[in-house]
Amino acid sequence: MLSKISRINPFSSCFNFSTSSGNQTFNHPFTLATCIASLQLCAHQTNLQKGQEIHSYMLRTGIMDSPLSITSLINMYSKCCQMNYALFVFNNLSCEPNVFTYNAMISGFYSNDFAFKGLDFFNHMRQLGVLPDKYTFPCLIKCCCDVMAVLEVKKIHGLVFKLGLDLDVYIGSALVNTYLKCQFMEEALQVFEELPVRDVVLWNAMVNGYAQIGEFHKALEVFRRMSKEGIWMSRFTVTGVLSALIMMGFFKNGRVVHGIVVKMGYDSGVPVMNALIDMYGKGKCFGEALEIFEMMEEKDIFSWNSIMTVHEQCGNHDGTLRLFDRMLSAGVQPDLVTFSTVLPACSHLAALMHGRQIHGYIVVNGLAKNGSCKDIDDVFMNNALMDMYTKCGSMRDAQMVFTKMSKKDVASWNIMILGYGMDGQGKEALDMFSRMCEAKLKPDEVTFVGVLSACSHSGFLSQGREFLLLMESRYGVVPTIEHYTCVIDMLGRAGQLNEAYELALAMPNEANPVVWRTLLAASWLHGNTDLAEIAAQWVFQLEPGHCGNYVLMSNVYVAGGKYEEVLDVRQTMRQQNVRKNPGCSWIELKDGVHTFISSDRSHPEAKSIYAELHSLTARLREHGDCCAGTLFDSDSTASGFEKQRLYLEEVIAKGSLDFD
Repeated sequence: MLSKISRINPFSSCFNFSTSSGNQTFNHPFTLATCIASLQLCAHQTNLQKGQEIHSYMLRTGIMDSPLSITSLINMYSKCCQMNYALFVFNNLSCEPNVFTYNAMISGFYSNDFAFKGLDFFNHMRQLGVLPDKYTFPCLIKCCCDVMAVLEVKKIHGLVFKLGLDLDVYIGSALVNTYLKCQFMEEALQVFEELPVRDVVLWNAMVNGYAQIGEFHKALEVFRRMSKEGIWMSRFTVTGVLSALIMMGFFKNGRVVHGIVVKMGYDSGVPVMNALIDMYGKGKCFGEALEIFEMMEEKDIFSWNSIMTVHEQCGNHDGTLRLFDRMLSAGVQPDLVTFSTVLPACSHLAALMHGRQIHGYIVVNGLAKNGSCKDIDDVFMNNALMDMYTKCGSMRDAQMVFTKMSKKDVASWNIMILGYGMDGQGKEALDMFSRMCEAKLKPDEVTFVGVLSACSHSGFLSQGREFLLLMESRYGVVPTIEHYTCVIDMLGRAGQLNEAYELALAMPNEANPVVWRTLLAASWLHGNTDLAEIAAQWVFQLEPGHCGNYVLMSNVYVAGGKYEEVLDVRQTMRQQNVRKNPGCSWIELKDGVHTFISSDRSHPEAKSIYAELHSLTARLREHGDCCAGTLFDSDSTASGFEKQRLYLEEVIAKGSLDFD
């Protein structure tokens, strides 16, 4: 069988080598021991040319008959990533291959990522009756691990036991790691407990193995046992322990581990520092996470991804984009995780120019298509791009990405449906839904949120009602609170307040503050104070700490001229210790993203901005214009014109800042 694998002589070009290389010649005849030592050196230095010269010399002088020389040649070619040459040597043996030759081939196939061929060689070895030894199994088990051949691992484990090699530390380590990777925790623990010697690598494998599958209690239990048995933890122990501690909420213990890390001098290791950044980020200690990041002399892609994720989690979207720019300037190439972090930051800031620049980087570097990513990664990347474009309001760019996608999943269609719905293009959203069904993709809950939202924003009442009725019977999707909220919003926008109220009472789901807040907003929109008060009772009961409830109710009373009730709402807010978060706006210019908060004067161009604001306010006064919308500020007693000023602040924050 193996003779058929390699028919072509790969040495046709190298067998013409003389025993000289440049000005160097073999002045003295090499012995077998010298050749073997030289081959080992070539393997260590991955010096293929010199190894081929030695091979040629051995052929010319007839010292190729020794099994040791064959094994050394195979090992040299394997280390130089030339398995076709190694296979040729094996197939042209002048003697029967022994266990050492097979071990060299299996090890070579494993180290060159040909795990399946390594398993084939082992099976061929067994068919010829060659008995494996303790050096055969570690690489063989790792081959099984690479291809996730769990059944083969168990067969090999049985053979190991039969040959009496089950107590060998190296074989046991390979078995433990393979069982852990395949998530066979009981088998891994059994092998671990039976081993007479357990080094720190094995303990680390158990700690990290439990942490990776979410068994954090067991990970910490293994760590405690490790400490009791006097095994000093290494850098790799720290990563698993920190992961377990933060996921279990033991943040104080995480700080203790950080102190131990510093005392043991592990705080210079990149993986450990990355784990600390992740721990402090998940513990919402963003300052400490950033401090650790800035202290790192060497940063890898995981360091940058971790700190950007921390900024995104704390809502510092502008900081996320600035870190991304720093990362590119440092020459670090982003990966899929990077883009899944920075693209949502562009979405939150509506930073379309930044998003397009990132898209351009992805295309130029071949990361979106036919690059190093797999198909599933391509879909994920394109979905992230579409989501960014839809949330930045550029449906044309989103449609371009969607059209060019060779593979689309349900999320791809959902993003487009939601995008068209938010953009007020209800007809296009429903058309996209029809095309999705024609493509034999089954809609899910998110799909119908997009469809019903599109009906709401475009005023398609009859279609919205029909979709709600047919969701379960035709499409097998049970309506949830989100779907009822969309329909109530649709009815409320259309002025069908009574129908919306009846649906809120009749829906099978439990009372939800979002539903009643939607009805409250619709009541304010149409000036229905009575229904607004009913809806307000529900939201105050279900979610008394939400500032939006008080803002909406205050606006209802202002619209109805009930100023005493407005004061009552403010008094209730003070009693409940509820504060309204300040309004925030962003604008993207060529020099970056500018952020504004209500009454904020920290912007470097604040004087110019407020000068233009006062100018616009004066023009409004000249024309006798009133405030463009009802405004509410729980801490303000501003007059009508002051409200106009606050309103115009927001308008200018969202508009152009060109005051030249």
